[in-house]
Amino acid sequence: MELFSHKVATGPAPERLFLLVHGKGADEHDLEPLLPHLDPGRHFQFVLPRAPLPFPPGFMWYTTDGIPKGGPELVPNVDALDDLLDAACAEGGFDRSRALVGGFSQGAAVTLALGLRRSSRPRPAGILALSGFLPEPDGLEYDFAAALPVLVQHGTTDPLIPVTRGREAARTLAEAGVPVVYQEYPMGHQVALESMADAAVWVERVLAGERPSEPVVDEAAADALEEEDALVPAVRTEDFEQVVMKSDVPVIVDFWAPWCQPCRAVAPVVEQIAAMRAGSYKVVKVNIDEEPALAQTFSVQSIPMVALFRNGRLERSSVGAKPRPALEADLGMLVIP
Repeated sequence: MELFSHKVATGPAPERLFLLVHGKGADEHDLEPLLPHLDPGRHFQFVLPRAPLPFPPGFMWYTTDGIPKGGPELVPNVDALDDLLDAACAEGGFDRSRALVGGFSQGAAVTLALGLRRSSRPRPAGILALSGFLPEPDGLEYDFAAALPVLVQHGTTDPLIPVTRGREAARTLAEAGVPVVYQEYPMGHQVALESMADAAVWVERVLAGERPSEPVVDEAAADALEEEDALVPAVRTEDFEQVVMKSDVPVIVDFWAPWCQPCRAVAPVVEQIAAMRAGSYKVVKVNIDEEPALAQTFSVQSIPMVALFRNGRLERSSVGAKPRPALEADLGMLVIP
């Protein structure tokens, strides 16, 4: 089977090829807006194939047989994508073993199968799996020995492919010795600028010859994170005025970022304050990466910064990870046992 493909070079002299595969109901142009975010260093010629099966308003790689089976056309179209990867590398003079493959939704499933199945063809250099799952159709045999690096990203509120599928895929690969990085985001069945920024960092590491690997979050840890979010909810720029500035009770705001280790250390302390001071204080958090305008407005120059707002103004603040009594003292709160 020969697939139609659309080629886009992000730089004047691309060094490598990237096969990027769309999801169900889309076409070869669907993921094109991601290219500048995924490849800011302009290393790649992207090959964007169109799936052969119509699914208006776009196309699909297989008729859905359920997860994790996929569908009867999955393996034949993995073969077709494998042939396309060979042909595109030969045409452009690229080394297949230095190429990357990736996709979204159905595209993630077929590229995981392509890169990880038992095959005599050279493996690509890495796989980017966005909001997908590890397929288990009849006729597909995996070979995880000396496997290539894999980045799995998934939305925690994905209504189409549940986040548990992303976690299961990452855990399966990690337990098999595959160098895998797993990342979750508060989003549905989609990609976000934050996820693409993280993907671009992973791509650069793979290009540098690294095999990135990180511990995969388990269900208990994810559930604990959800409980923490319920106790210390995130507040967005558009809601800050109503939630914080117009609050009838004092509000403690934890300004933090996901990459900040001291922020992770102080988070349980803030959560404890939220539990112990319920009714007397409102406690929320602000991710400064997602809400830079709030960080600028309140001169957040170092994090973690925990601030106390009262009567519509920032009254006091504390910078750095500290035990609860010290943090409460900095904020002018009566320290309780």
